[in-house]
Amino acid sequence: MSTTAHTLRPQARGLPAQMLTELAARFGANFSAAMAVREHHGRDESPFPVTPPEAVVFAESNEDVVDAVRLCRRHRVPLIPFGAGSSVEGQLLAVQGGLSLDVSRMNRILEVRVEDLTATVQAGVTRKQLNEALKDSGLFFPIDPGADASLGGMSATRASGTNAVRYGTMRENVVGLAVVDADGDLLRPFNRAKKSSAGYDLTRLFVGSEGTLGVITEVTVRLYPVPEAMSAAVCCFDSLQDAVDTVIRTIQLGVPVARCEYLCPQTIRTINAYSKTTLREAHSLFFEFHGTESGAREQAQTVEAIAAEHRGQGFEWASRPEDRTRLWNARHTALFAGLASRPGARAIITDTCVPISRLAECITGARTILDKTSSPTSIAGHVGDGNFHCGILVDPGDPDEIALAERLNEEIVRLALSMEGTCSGEHGIGLHKIAFLREEAGDKGVELMRRVKRALDPDGIFNPGKIFAA
Repeated sequence: MSTTAHTLRPQARGLPAQMLTELAARFGANFSAAMAVREHHGRDESPFPVTPPEAVVFAESNEDVVDAVRLCRRHRVPLIPFGAGSSVEGQLLAVQGGLSLDVSRMNRILEVRVEDLTATVQAGVTRKQLNEALKDSGLFFPIDPGADASLGGMSATRASGTNAVRYGTMRENVVGLAVVDADGDLLRPFNRAKKSSAGYDLTRLFVGSEGTLGVITEVTVRLYPVPEAMSAAVCCFDSLQDAVDTVIRTIQLGVPVARCEYLCPQTIRTINAYSKTTLREAHSLFFEFHGTESGAREQAQTVEAIAAEHRGQGFEWASRPEDRTRLWNARHTALFAGLASRPGARAIITDTCVPISRLAECITGARTILDKTSSPTSIAGHVGDGNFHCGILVDPGDPDEIALAERLNEEIVRLALSMEGTCSGEHGIGLHKIAFLREEAGDKGVELMRRVKRALDPDGIFNPGKIFAA
């Protein structure tokens, strides 16, 4: 994979003067070409430099999205959907210039169907906003990628997170979508039946498409009853092998853990400094158990016994809501804790996922690869489903340091691919993993994806330069 992408600059097609006039007339105060606004929409959590669009539209309705898409289609101008800006693979960067379509103001919860266990929301609604609205319903939405991402963006990247081991990913939890296609038509390719075998699964086609096939404007998601009891636990190990073997044994025995996270000693050290916690700086597993009072307790006791068999130490419970929240908030700050440990640094992050049987081997191999650099590194991940992240903190002004980090990133990804794993468990392809997608899917697989892209977006206006090389 080329590292020249870290110095990319937009190859702008330019916004025609007539289009600027039409945008200003149609959207008024919801249209901006101010540099500060553009730069905000050309920045995410990836290691790439700011790559701003040439203008921004703030959509507030399906009609706004329809009109913006039709204008871009008419003038052959790129359109890049923008949600919360939390992507980590450069999905929202305007590498060919164009218009950023910000849907964060489309933040209404349209309908909650308690009997059907579903909620329909506009694309800009975030997961925390939805759960806050659900708190008196006895239901919750479990997909938790850490960042307070928008549900439209989570659908577009097929996100998952800490709860995926029990509740699955966005792929399993998106019931349906409303999407504006390249013709500027609003599509609703779904019904509310529990199952369907009627034709192609168009909903799943857009889930994970990263804004390259259309603009998601509404999302209908599955909800789940709030468990009667929730408890969390932390357990420490002297070796990575013992920690991962505990995870593998837990999964193989069918213990229905809700969360199962691994954090390396370096990650724990930065979390302690950032979040003012006092966690032991060792290979650590964070667990969460959902169920009845007796069921959650039985799960925890089973896992405690498994951990003891693998020399686990200090199995500590956190059953009070405030203690659980403090624990998981600390876990979710891992990226920002790492960045704070090296001010000014950027993080190059892997997102590999492997079969659970190869997990220990892959993480151990990744640790050996990371030891080749003197830059700060970390390993953390949702190991209950085989997904883990390696982070390398680099000085964005040091090309040699970046080049080394990218070479190590490539080694880790290829290690996972050699074990029948994937280059992306939950972050998507974006700009950073284009070459890896070809290695994983093969030339024929990528060409089939390109055919789908050309069929649905013949003028290439939707988020060009992502997933496939330009």
